[in-house]
Amino acid sequence: MSDPSGGVPRRVPRNEPGQIAGGLAIVLSVAAVIIGFVVLRSISGSGDDVVGSPTESVDVAVTTTVVEEPVGEATTTVAAAPTTTEPALVTEGASVIVANANSVNGSAGSMTDQLASAGYNMGAATNASASIGRLDETVVYYDPGIPSAQAVAESVAASLGGVTSIAPVATPAPTQTGSMDGAGVLVLLGLDKAGRSLAELVPTTVATVPAGATATTVAG
Repeated sequence: MSDPSGGVPRRVPRNEPGQIAGGLAIVLSVAAVIIGFVVLRSISGSGDDVVGSPTESVDVAVTTTVVEEPVGEATTTVAAAPTTTEPALVTEGASVIVANANSVNGSAGSMTDQLASAGYNMGAATNASASIGRLDETVVYYDPGIPSAQAVAESVAASLGGVTSIAPVATPAPTQTGSMDGAGVLVLLGLDKAGRSLAELVPTTVATVPAGATATTVAG
């Protein structure tokens, strides 16, 4: 058909509505992609917030319990005194005589009686020889010819509270007669033992212990 105006006839595109619809679809697709990306990013960011969120700290109170021991009476331990066994006194096997060597009248007779009470076989009291004079310390002699004389002499020395000088007797014996009259032991009684009792010479020591403990008596 010719244009009455004599111009070139104009072509109307047949697919114009379709092109518009296609463009709109592309725009919508792009928008959907963008919206989906935003949604995914939002979800991812929310997850990061959850994972990376700081952990709440929980304060744990630590309770320390102090156990106090009951305070009672103080316990006092009293050490027991060591037990010592004194050797048995030998009173048999030899007789004993006491000679005064201290110038204290009656001291030899008194000691003779006390030793007899202690269980010794005693002879008559006598005096020391004039050559002895006066002794400050007591001396005990024994006859080595009598088997038990030395043991008896050592026991007599212990009963007197300790005598440091114990020796075999010489001949003649240091008595006013020069003899021991058959005795096996001679005590030359000096000033250290004269006029004293055996209880004084061998005192009993009482150990002082704390209240409530039992006192121990120790023979000194």
